[in-house]
Amino acid sequence: MKKALAVFTLAAVAAAFCMAQTPVNLYGRAAQGAKGVVAAAKPEASQVGIEILKKGGNAVDAAIATAFALGVLEPNASGIGGGGFMVIKMADMKEAVVIDFRETAPAAAKPDMFKFGEDGKVIDNASVVGGLAVGVPGEVAGLLYALETYGSKKMNREKVLAPAIEWAEKGIPVTVNLASIIQSELGKINKFPATAKIYTKDGLPYELGETIKNPDLAATLRAIAKGGKDAIYKGEMAERIAKAARDAGGILTASDLANYQVKIRKPVTGTYRGYTIVSVPPASSGGTHVIQILNILENMDIAKMGPGTPATTHAWIEAMRLAFADRGKYMADADFVKVPLKGLANKDYAKTLAAKIDMAKAMGSATADDPTKFESGSTTHFSVMDKDGNMVAVTKSINYFFGSGVTVPGTGIILNDHMDDFALKPGHVQSVEPGKRPLSSMTPTVVLDPDGNPFMTVGSPGATRIIAAVAQVISNVIDHKMSVQDAIMAPRVFAMASGQVQLEGRASINTLKGLEALGHNVNVRADWDAYFGGVHAVLFDRKAKILYGGADPRRDGQAAAF
Repeated sequence: MKKALAVFTLAAVAAAFCMAQTPVNLYGRAAQGAKGVVAAAKPEASQVGIEILKKGGNAVDAAIATAFALGVLEPNASGIGGGGFMVIKMADMKEAVVIDFRETAPAAAKPDMFKFGEDGKVIDNASVVGGLAVGVPGEVAGLLYALETYGSKKMNREKVLAPAIEWAEKGIPVTVNLASIIQSELGKINKFPATAKIYTKDGLPYELGETIKNPDLAATLRAIAKGGKDAIYKGEMAERIAKAARDAGGILTASDLANYQVKIRKPVTGTYRGYTIVSVPPASSGGTHVIQILNILENMDIAKMGPGTPATTHAWIEAMRLAFADRGKYMADADFVKVPLKGLANKDYAKTLAAKIDMAKAMGSATADDPTKFESGSTTHFSVMDKDGNMVAVTKSINYFFGSGVTVPGTGIILNDHMDDFALKPGHVQSVEPGKRPLSSMTPTVVLDPDGNPFMTVGSPGATRIIAAVAQVISNVIDHKMSVQDAIMAPRVFAMASGQVQLEGRASINTLKGLEALGHNVNVRADWDAYFGGVHAVLFDRKAKILYGGADPRRDGQAAAF
């Protein structure tokens, strides 16, 4: 096993030096410790969480501090103008809980609110850029609910927000990744003066090694530390947020903010080879379809097929196609639409889907089946686990890089563009409705071992690729006995219900040729491609009593431990 891992690591290093793309640092991403681990998309954010644990906070305290810090350190991906999902499994809880702080459609939203041109595209890109793209933010409400309900009570708002405030004031370092994103999104950023004021130098992009300060955001975070949720959702701040969205062509009102409600949901659960998978239900599709994909693969001997082989990769592709076909037909906000959750996650249903897979031939495309007869009755992710076995997995987002592009003047808050996650035309289960949550692929997940003990927390950014990334990492750990870091670093594959197969460039030539021989249309991407997500995970080795954190070299992530 060790020899195989060494060969894999050497091959990965060689590939990294050969590829014609942004250099990838493969080293220093993982961490291990006996008392706590945080694995986040920025090393500084991971360290924020560790410092909270060192001061006596629990995993939830650390998660909330990490979440607020990420909103400052990774402003292109998430922040208090967005939303997300959190899975919490405290050591003394019989069942995990899901905190749904996903954005909602404003009260004035309508199924036909977006207009289409003759080319079939939304006019002026209004579902992605500008005020009409903005959903009601849920992040502050969700994070503070978690802190107040599941925190240790040793850490108040002021303590968990202090690191984020400090980073906003002193400034964040511009990494290769952030510099590249600012460059690519410069048109959107410069369209909105309040955004350009923070993230450009007189309209020009910041460069590697420079520092971006956001004193307005520091002041906003101080207001939250002092006044709690009401500092954002009521009063002057709510009026300013709503006005910024409306001035940019939107429909958000202060009443929308005042009426926002966090949803506490029962997680969707399943098993994979004896391990319990606990994840998020709709309005995220992620948890359900991770379980569905794993259920399909449980009908095959993935371990015997071997990691990254043509057979294993083919099985993954076909399982993804089948799951994404169902996702497109059935998934929506379950508060508005009846979603056949139990059927989709049912093992007998998965067996009927697995029977459709021909290991000698690619199916090319998949259509949705009928799970109802099996009924009974751009984002960031981080993972936290502490010495007591408390587990937290959080995925949060403002959607596309820099969200809608709209920054609320004088606050430093970038507003999301999650209205684009709806079906933008009437007549679909996922069409826009007032108060409805748009469909998501966010998949914060916790895994319990066959005895029900804490085993792993895992998740990723990456839109629909989140589902595939999380499922592949779980399988790599359980089927192929990889370390959490090697499971994250292994080459990935992705496929929707139809269309090309996306294969990471480090996959072997034998795998590529084998897939093509089966009839797959394969597009080979870069060797270390952020397209495939940015997984951050923590794994607990119960025998050794050691926590292992893994972080994805495809992005800026790094784990920290003590």
